[in-house]
Amino acid sequence: MVNEKVLDLANKISRTKRGSKDEITPNDPEYKILEPIVTEEMAEVALCLKLREPMSASEIASMCGKSVEKTEKLLWDLAYAGVAIVNKIDGVDKFWNEIWVPGHMEMIVNNRENVKKYPQLGEAFDAYGKKRAPKAAGNVPVGSGPMRVIPIEESISGETRRASYEEISKYLNENTIFSVSDCSCRTAREVMGEGCGHLKEDMCIQMGHAAEFYIRTDRARQITREEAFEIIKKAEENGLMHSVTNTDGPGKIHAICNCCGCGCFAVRNANMFVNPDMIRSNYVSQVDKDKCVACGECVENCPTNALKLGQKLCSKTPTPQKKRELPYDTEWGPDKWNPDYRINKKVVEETGSSPCKAECPAHIGIQGYIKLASQGRYKEALELIKQENPFPAVCGRVCPRYCESACTRGDIDDPIAIDDIKKFIAEQDMKLEHRYIPKIKHNYGKKIAVIGAGPAGLSCAYYLAVDGYKVTVFEKEKALGGMLTLGIPSFRLEKDVVNSEIDILKELGVEFKTGVEIGKDLSLNDLRAQDFKAFYIAIGAQSGRKLGIEGEDAEGVMTGVDFLRKVNLGENLKLQGETVIIGGGNVAIDVARTATRVGATGVNMYCLETREEMPALEEEIDEALSEGIIINNSWGPKRILVENGRVTGVEFKKCISVFDENKKFSPKFDENETKIVKADHVLISVGQGFDWGELLKDSKVQLNPNKTVKVDPITYQTDEPDIFAGGDAVTGPKFAIDAIAMGKEGAISIHRFVQPGQSLVLGRTKRDYRPFDKTNLDLGGYDRVPRQKTSHTDDNSPAKTFRDLRGTFTEEQVKKETERCLSCGATVVDEFICIGCGQCTTKCKFDAIKLVRKYDCQNPEFENMKSTIVKYALKRKVRIAVKKPIKLLKNVFTKKDNK
Repeated sequence: MVNEKVLDLANKISRTKRGSKDEITPNDPEYKILEPIVTEEMAEVALCLKLREPMSASEIASMCGKSVEKTEKLLWDLAYAGVAIVNKIDGVDKFWNEIWVPGHMEMIVNNRENVKKYPQLGEAFDAYGKKRAPKAAGNVPVGSGPMRVIPIEESISGETRRASYEEISKYLNENTIFSVSDCSCRTAREVMGEGCGHLKEDMCIQMGHAAEFYIRTDRARQITREEAFEIIKKAEENGLMHSVTNTDGPGKIHAICNCCGCGCFAVRNANMFVNPDMIRSNYVSQVDKDKCVACGECVENCPTNALKLGQKLCSKTPTPQKKRELPYDTEWGPDKWNPDYRINKKVVEETGSSPCKAECPAHIGIQGYIKLASQGRYKEALELIKQENPFPAVCGRVCPRYCESACTRGDIDDPIAIDDIKKFIAEQDMKLEHRYIPKIKHNYGKKIAVIGAGPAGLSCAYYLAVDGYKVTVFEKEKALGGMLTLGIPSFRLEKDVVNSEIDILKELGVEFKTGVEIGKDLSLNDLRAQDFKAFYIAIGAQSGRKLGIEGEDAEGVMTGVDFLRKVNLGENLKLQGETVIIGGGNVAIDVARTATRVGATGVNMYCLETREEMPALEEEIDEALSEGIIINNSWGPKRILVENGRVTGVEFKKCISVFDENKKFSPKFDENETKIVKADHVLISVGQGFDWGELLKDSKVQLNPNKTVKVDPITYQTDEPDIFAGGDAVTGPKFAIDAIAMGKEGAISIHRFVQPGQSLVLGRTKRDYRPFDKTNLDLGGYDRVPRQKTSHTDDNSPAKTFRDLRGTFTEEQVKKETERCLSCGATVVDEFICIGCGQCTTKCKFDAIKLVRKYDCQNPEFENMKSTIVKYALKRKVRIAVKKPIKLLKNVFTKKDNK
């Protein structure tokens, strides 16, 4: 049933008339936002209010025919609902109407009780923007929209200021009363279940009359000017930008919003409707390509996707640039919009960017930390690395170096020694008395359980702790680190390095409980009863696989994984005599090299693959060969020979091919060509499996046929909503860096899951970094400076020690090696879509991006806004009309030429 008085009020606030072509109807958001919170009596009083003309209750009472007492009560009901403004003026409470935005829409949504009770309030606020924005697209000149972006002041502090109205400090210093409230846009998103992970609490600052209203109607708490500056600073540190009200006249505002591009309804004008002029500041970003190192920090923090990573090096055949249409002289309908902007943000140009960042699973800003290291800024380099990888000292020793394999420098001579540079940077921090510990961003306090203390679990715990969660890591073994500790020998990764990295998590407040097996000692339901809100399962592939052949249960036969675990746990395990390792991967190499160190007199590896096909890294194979290990290629085990219950040898058969025509594992053998090899010990290293125990009992979590967990490929959420998973438990056995990358994504998902109304996907950056086409590069004229190499620590018998003998670069070597980097990527700016917020400049460590003044517009007089916009829209209409016949003629001539 339609409340006619409320409908009249919706039209009054909209400045439209019932029966006109622009009238507000019951289906419009202007009515729907009032309908549940305004009674007929309240509407009768509200219809007597005037736009921005304060009146007392007695004045309004005489207009609406009610007693002063009744009128005053209804006016306060309207004020608490957000449908009237109240301020004490000359000692008397006076009331008035505002416009919808910025105005009643925000105020209505900021009534916490009402928006929770009536989600349609948030939905109506959202719908209002979607209704009004298409009409405004292209028709609002710069500086004339109801909201505008104001630059982060730090981003314009270096220029000669010509307009104080572009400075946050001006407004904070001019006012004397301040309040802080929840963000109304993010509140609306939350009640719709469409939150982007940027939370609403304590986000928007009101000043002057707005602050008084918000405080008196319990929408906000009063704060000091100093607290306001602190909120601004915290917002900037957390990647937010500022929008201000633009309807108060030149040089005046009444609120500062701390916005994200994925949640803010004002910024949606730029993102969804590709209409940045409506909200932009007077500035745009510009990049100094010579200084830019394509670290990607500016790209991932840009609220409008105006920045992407591109190419710095010259191409043989440059890609032609498409000329884009602009709204100034083009009809700007749905075919020009970007309705999916919350899920389709791009981080790289179509032609690609630097291959090192693209190929790294964690997409670390490799060019960035190389440049910082070249300048001796090691702490900043470490900070940049830890944005994506909390364990650089570990990865500096055991990383597969995808980045180096893809390095453009490798097409000239040798790739940059990226991992050795990272290792050096990490070691500088490990030597310090006061190490780098990231600042904890928030204080959410909610409890999260991480199950498994391997690289994925530790990574997830790290990022959740930095975000402000109380994280407890449960590990069934007595040692932390998972396969980093138990699966990698000390001569490749010494345990004090792993422990040193874990120490930082302890400093962040992460709690560790070892010797606790979830599913046996405690169940998931037990943890839920302890108020854990979500779970990250990262148990790893901790069990070795068997071959399924005769004799493998004999004494003296063991999986390589079990063997390494026993050695790493310090068990007094000795091998005497001939040892056969079955397998050709990195773990098999580790097993073989470990066997030589625990007494084996002869170590032979047998694998199906040819030397070229072996999955082990080339450098690992070289290390094994240098230690006297013999690798026998193209042989597969047929049976294990046993006497009196103990292994005596292995019969192998010749493998003639490992993969079929589709590159799938499908080995074929010559059964007639066999050989028997004597063996006192056999260590099987042909893959790893999972021991789930009772962990998943009574849960909805599903497993794949290979016993990995089924998860959503973007969010890593399982079929049990509060359970997420990552690392080997999802992918099967991979490298630490792959698990680390998944751990961060898991932390992002868990943060969103445990906060009300947040979507796991909306506003989430898909880090689809892609390399450019190296075959199209002009790489002539570069130097041939040789790659620096680390020296091994002197040791006469490396195969007998568990110490890591690999050296670390000297500072001089780091300087030489970092100079070899071609710095082949750079950020590219789309100046049209840039709204000049300055967030990019605060994230750049290289002074490579700055704001430059392009416009000179300030807040318009409210009375003149409509006429200004109408004049601009008419001129635009003329431009579009003039352009049409020109475009038509061009099309005609093009058709003739084609004929």
